[in-house]
Amino acid sequence: MDTNIKEQLNRIEKLLTEQQTMQKTVLNFNEACAYLELSQSHLYKLTSTNAVPHYKPNGKKIYFQREELDQWLLRNRMDSRDEIEQQAADYLIKKGKVQL
Repeated sequence: MDTNIKEQLNRIEKLLTEQQTMQKTVLNFNEACAYLELSQSHLYKLTSTNAVPHYKPNGKKIYFQREELDQWLLRNRMDSRDEIEQQAADYLIKKGKVQL
């Protein structure tokens, strides 16, 4: 029973930490790794190539704006099959290829 209580406490602690992270506007490196679900090495690679927006106020520690990370995550949206089919139909109608 002791182990079960410890496991539950660990889960509660993890949830509280995640909730606190979601309320912050600026994340440190480790928080950003957890938020993005990326390994530290992958996030370091993304920052070193300037592929992800980040800040280095003193030239060493790396910080991120959560809102910018959200925008970065949502870039390169992929259209659904229905959207592509609708775009194709609209294009054909506009070009006069399909008669309704």
